[in-house]
Amino acid sequence: MKKQIIIAFAISISAFSFAQKKELKAVEKAIKGNNYAEAKSALKQAESLMSAMDEKMKAQYYYLNAQALYAGGAGSMADIDAAIESLGKVQGGYIAESNQLRQTMANSIITKGNGFYEKKDFSTSSKYFEKAYRLSEKDTLFLYYAAVTAVNVPEYDRALALYEELKKLGYTGIEKQYYATNKETGEEDILDKPARDLYVKSGTHTNPGERMTESKKPEIVKNVALIYVSKGDDEKAIAAIKDARSESPNDINLILSEANIYYKMGKTEEFKKLLEKATEMDPNNAELQYNLGVLSAEAGDTEAAKKYYAKTIQLDPQYTNAYINSAALILEKEKVIIEEMNGLGNSAKDNKRYDELIEVRKTVYIDAIPYLEKALAIDSKNVSAATTLMNIYSVLGETEKYKEMKAKVDSLN
Repeated sequence: MKKQIIIAFAISISAFSFAQKKELKAVEKAIKGNNYAEAKSALKQAESLMSAMDEKMKAQYYYLNAQALYAGGAGSMADIDAAIESLGKVQGGYIAESNQLRQTMANSIITKGNGFYEKKDFSTSSKYFEKAYRLSEKDTLFLYYAAVTAVNVPEYDRALALYEELKKLGYTGIEKQYYATNKETGEEDILDKPARDLYVKSGTHTNPGERMTESKKPEIVKNVALIYVSKGDDEKAIAAIKDARSESPNDINLILSEANIYYKMGKTEEFKKLLEKATEMDPNNAELQYNLGVLSAEAGDTEAAKKYYAKTIQLDPQYTNAYINSAALILEKEKVIIEEMNGLGNSAKDNKRYDELIEVRKTVYIDAIPYLEKALAIDSKNVSAATTLMNIYSVLGETEKYKEMKAKVDSLN
């Protein structure tokens, strides 16, 4: 009797195993025919048999499940996530097949991500780049792309999570670049080493070289800090940037990033100190000189602001805003003149002073004109410069110049 029971049990196991194989073969057949709905249906039936599957058959199940969910690229974002999760469960058998599917999915997802990026759909693009990374976690560059594009949306909470993940991974983005000059275009091409060497050997490229790219860590830390600022978490913002500066105390980009954070927080004194430090390190940076001019003007230090703007123009003669702000400093004198004019009475002495002030006011306008004209010469569509000039010409009685400038303002508006 016992012998008969054992034989019956063996027969039932054999039948069960046959059922498992039958269901998975049905899945394979449906996938080969691109009938993914049928494949998913067969997988549901096979799922009920999972507890009795051996490791190899389970690996096959998860691999086929990922294929069905991915659906040759037609799967939804949720399906892709589920496919990635399913591939993560493949162990033992089907490793090679799973790796091949991962690569196929990654290539397709990257292409789609680039497509959405070109359409400026940064939110979708970011999600595709993140999925490309989840499929191949050695390719941390795609996690970086995901974070950067999330910032562009802006999806700050998501970007912050991605940046924090990059920080934990110790990501720097530093890599060796191989380059050579293209004879036809005269421009430098970035190539992989075998291609670079081949092109140089064939004569299409010259001046081969190699270099290490700059670290993306300062940018990552800066963006993390700025996201914290936008969330109102100033303490975390400053902590993030100070942490980075402790590693690279002389990195001017980090100094400027910290300065920018203080500026957003309204801490102008700290901002100014850091800008001055950065200016000492990079005295020929026009942008730094201009920002110091703006700060000095806001603090009421007109003479310092004037010097900074002059230095900005010396370093960069095409810096439009330096000319406009220089004119603004000059025109600030008008307020005091008008206040005095409005406070005068009708006596002969007051009338005489009034006439004197009119001439002083004209001198102020005349001193401002060259800066505004230069700004407009650099940027012909600068409405601010054109409008101010129009008003000045009107007060000075220069009718022709006023009409010309009014026509320009009207066309710009």
